[in-house]
Amino acid sequence: MISEAASAGDRTSYEIREELESLLERDLHGPWDGLEEELPPGTSPAERYVLGRLVTRDASSQAPEDTWDPDDPSLVDREVVESVDDDDAPEAPAAVRSGSMAASALGLSFAVPADVSAVMVTAEWGRYERVQSEVHLTEQGKPRKVWRRRPAGGAVEVRLEVDAALDPVPPDPDQPEVTLRTVVRHRGARRIVDVSLVNSQAAPATMPDTARLYQVHLTVTGLDGNASIFLGHNDPELGDLPSSRDPERLHLALLHRAQRSYAHGRQCAVDAEVHADEVRAWLLRTTCFPAADVRLTVPGDTSGMPGLVLDMARLGSAELARDDLVRALRPLATGYRSWIAEQAHRIDDEPEIGAYEAAARPAFDRARDIADRLDRALDLLRDDGIAREAFRFANQAMALQRVRGEVVRARLNAPEVQLGRLLREKDVPGNRSWRPFQLAFVLLCLPGLTDPGHQDAYRSADDGEVQLLFFPTGGGKTEAYLGLTAYTFAIRRLQGVVGSGDEARDGTDGVAVLMRYTLRLLTAQQFQRAASLVCACEWLRQERLAAGDGRWGKTPFRVGLWVGSSVTPNTFVEAKRQVDDAQDRENALGGPLQLVACPWCGSRLTGASLKTDKLKRRVMVFCSDPEGDCLYTERRSDGEGLPVLTVDEEIYRLTPSLVISTVDKLAQLPWKDSVAPLFGLVDSHCERHGWRTPTFEDFCKTRHPAGGGLAAVSPQPAMRLRPPDLVIQDELHLISDALGSLVGLYETVVDRLCSRLVGGVQVRPVLVASTATVRRARDQVEQVFARDLTIFPPQLLDAGDTFFSRSVAPSEDTPSRRYRGVCATGERLKSIEIRLVTALLEHGQALFDRYGAAADPYLTVVDYFTSTRELAGMKRLVDDDVADRLASRQVRTRRRRPNVAELTSRMPSSRIAGTLAELDRTFDQRFDSSAALDEFRQNPESRSRMVGRAQPLDVLLATSMLQVGVDVPRLGLMVVTGQPKNSAEYIQATSRVGRDPRRPGLVVTLYQWSRPRDLAHYESFGYDHSTFGMRVEGLTTTPFSDRALDRGLSGILAAAVRHSAPSSLPNTAANDVPLTGQAVTDLLDALEQRAARVLHDAPQAAAVRQAAQHRLDSWVHKRKVLKSGRLGYEEAADVSGLLHRPDEDGWDLWSAPMSLREVEPEIVLQLDRRDRSLESPPAWSYDRPSAGGTS
Repeated sequence: MISEAASAGDRTSYEIREELESLLERDLHGPWDGLEEELPPGTSPAERYVLGRLVTRDASSQAPEDTWDPDDPSLVDREVVESVDDDDAPEAPAAVRSGSMAASALGLSFAVPADVSAVMVTAEWGRYERVQSEVHLTEQGKPRKVWRRRPAGGAVEVRLEVDAALDPVPPDPDQPEVTLRTVVRHRGARRIVDVSLVNSQAAPATMPDTARLYQVHLTVTGLDGNASIFLGHNDPELGDLPSSRDPERLHLALLHRAQRSYAHGRQCAVDAEVHADEVRAWLLRTTCFPAADVRLTVPGDTSGMPGLVLDMARLGSAELARDDLVRALRPLATGYRSWIAEQAHRIDDEPEIGAYEAAARPAFDRARDIADRLDRALDLLRDDGIAREAFRFANQAMALQRVRGEVVRARLNAPEVQLGRLLREKDVPGNRSWRPFQLAFVLLCLPGLTDPGHQDAYRSADDGEVQLLFFPTGGGKTEAYLGLTAYTFAIRRLQGVVGSGDEARDGTDGVAVLMRYTLRLLTAQQFQRAASLVCACEWLRQERLAAGDGRWGKTPFRVGLWVGSSVTPNTFVEAKRQVDDAQDRENALGGPLQLVACPWCGSRLTGASLKTDKLKRRVMVFCSDPEGDCLYTERRSDGEGLPVLTVDEEIYRLTPSLVISTVDKLAQLPWKDSVAPLFGLVDSHCERHGWRTPTFEDFCKTRHPAGGGLAAVSPQPAMRLRPPDLVIQDELHLISDALGSLVGLYETVVDRLCSRLVGGVQVRPVLVASTATVRRARDQVEQVFARDLTIFPPQLLDAGDTFFSRSVAPSEDTPSRRYRGVCATGERLKSIEIRLVTALLEHGQALFDRYGAAADPYLTVVDYFTSTRELAGMKRLVDDDVADRLASRQVRTRRRRPNVAELTSRMPSSRIAGTLAELDRTFDQRFDSSAALDEFRQNPESRSRMVGRAQPLDVLLATSMLQVGVDVPRLGLMVVTGQPKNSAEYIQATSRVGRDPRRPGLVVTLYQWSRPRDLAHYESFGYDHSTFGMRVEGLTTTPFSDRALDRGLSGILAAAVRHSAPSSLPNTAANDVPLTGQAVTDLLDALEQRAARVLHDAPQAAAVRQAAQHRLDSWVHKRKVLKSGRLGYEEAADVSGLLHRPDEDGWDLWSAPMSLREVEPEIVLQLDRRDRSLESPPAWSYDRPSAGGTS
């Protein structure tokens, strides 16, 4: 326990986290004041402690599982937890005065070798007696009645020779009806043993706590107390290997072979202790407040790569000549190859690994292929001057982005600090260096982005691949694909026009990178980081242009946010209205303004930062730097402002180099011709308004006269633009189920639109994906993208050790997230939620009062829920019950009423960025300590110090929206209410805390004991958390299933035909576009080939082609039977619509979704309060049918 005299500077967040855990365990499990504590008068043990408790066996209800409802008062135990003494009756809050179906027994199951004949079982518990207090007196000076703890228990030798249930044995002769019960089963070379402590005492008529057991523990050892006798589930001498028919499962077993399950709890979890260099455990101990540290994955040790340069500024320097640059990077490949050779020897040298040889050898083949590709990528940089120049540009841009990102973060918390000073402080190699895996991943992808003819570029439609970056959350995946983004920007500008004749494409403009997410929260936060990179690229472009290098073009590098009308406006008219409304608002986040601060200098952005230009139909965001020195202020940016676009109309016309979108936007392809420029499909260009298609808007039809300071211009014919070269799919694990199926189907069109011909051969875009949780990824990638898969970095023999990363044991120097489990058997979930959140807030406040800023990570409780319904209930409880308890005298440290926020799908998009900014707000002892709050209460005049200061968040209630994209380094505390439905969600969500090693995370998982799945996870808590990677469920998508085709095939056919050529784009082109001929045959061939690859079934693929042909025939028929007007893609004046919206008269052959996430229209159910029949009794009853009747 840390001394109260300790100063704030004496403690780290790591130590404070340990003290918070200790306080929480003493609070929920006990004992709080030692082994012979006295509880405060008016407090009973049952209300004081909710974990590790055993009630009497005859008092515990035996309701069957299938009828149990934890909130049904008719099913709870009739024991009451109140004291029977009127003068000491507790003022217990509702959170702990619930009834219970508490457990009367707990125990564990384990295995020992058949030659072990006995074990020693030690049972420990506390019993509470009603006694006269030695401390607490009444007003008359008489001792008050209190509950005092007495330690109890004992050790029992358990013989294992008999294959049967053994006679019960009492460990403590003072409580003979508390017994150890043992069942032994002989199973070949093992003995399976079940040991339970059972409270068989009779329930007393009064004071039931006298017969209850508290703080129950069982400890099992060998007879000598030290022998390693307990077998793991995968003991190398006795264990069976998983089936080799599932290579992935076998490889996972190899990777996690060192993690062993030694025992399984019953109403508890079990901790095992293993001697160094031993495989078997020597001690097993039950715990009702289990803990698990997840091993930390850190960047690989660079000592194996002597001479490697990771400093981005150094790698981007022109002073590093060609051979020196390659020499600075070659250790990545040579070091990796040497490490692979060292690891390969272990297959023969270590018998346990040798048993998994069938899984190990293919893993080494994949790793050697990666090493070969790294060598070839370095050869490309050596031999290709343009690639080398683009690589230098990318490193310069990334160095600027990293340093500026640090500056922005610092200025958000301290806006008064001078920019120049921060730039000098932050511009150091530590802030602008690659991690080895990031740099290696960038190199692996260079050939495909540079030279379609390179052997690693994968040219044809049949042998494309996805490069999957697989690294733990918070490890730096984003920087890797931002580096690729900068390289793609540069290589396109430097290569200029590629191809000739009909294959010619202009790469000096157009969308270079398409970055896709599944959740709008992801786009909101990643947009800020991407904007910082694009600002850096634009600064470098201007610098080179000023130096006379015209290859970089006059078009600025820009980033566009393409996410839908619920987040950003679709048209200039809509955007102008929002800008006008926001002009006078300090907090104008949402709509056109999607940035909290200038990504270049960190100045706060407000409504006044937005400007509109009616002639250009532009919305500009200008930096608000009061000194006007930032490159992106109105004065210095020549009217352009920050290189960000948030209006759909502008994104289509100005084709930003980087487009960040949600996958939902793919549904717009058949409906909107205006998206065509994003894929290079243009026919002319206007200097004033941008790229055009044949159906461009009325405001840009012909010549524009001079005016408003603008010269007269006319649209000019233009070459088609180079389509996107790089597609980034972040958080691959979210592309699954129904959404993944439709994304996979629409990917058929996106792949074609992003492809181009080179020498008559189709060149597909480079596709990279990232995830921290993956299982059956090869199948998923084939189903969604119809490509092969390369996972980088590949794992070989040990989970987390890949040369580019290594797994380290948690310590104060290398802290990782710690998980604690809470399962209060018999208590209502809401009661425990209140108790747990109150305890965390109370103890966090006490630690903050004592230690100051080091406790800040544990002052905001992130409460994660698996459903919005459960979250809504907790919102009310925090506002009422938790707030009341924190303000009452029942807590040791009072805290102000919690400031609560939500992060859910029901939250308006305009609030997302604001909530993320609130999460960044730290606690300050001048305002938030108990002493400061007491002063504010007692001296109202002192509250003037609070004017203008926003209160930090105390509680964030969140659902699945939180699990990806939230990167707030200060967060260190999370409660997970209920085990999420899949392991990937659990891993991703809990990874939101403890992202800064200086602020290690603490996750408390609250299990619902009445849910068998929750209880199973709790009872195997330690092993579950040590084998996260094995427990990730495989994902399933079915893009060519009947249901998916019914929902999406018509849409992708219309999209493919419409975007096949500029002449096919107008709405009424649906009346004339050719539906036969070679182009249509090629489309059907591509569709059938893709279906065959995904389905592995040629007849089924042929059926997909027939379904597509049937729709084309129907299209032709619709043209023929038109009585008047023309056929269009969608209905308009005097135009009949080919496609139908989902909300039009039910679903038919030509219905197409407007969103890939919601393919059915919403139905609003509203109660008609005028209908008085609702007050009448129903016409039915629960009466049993009469004899002979039917039910």
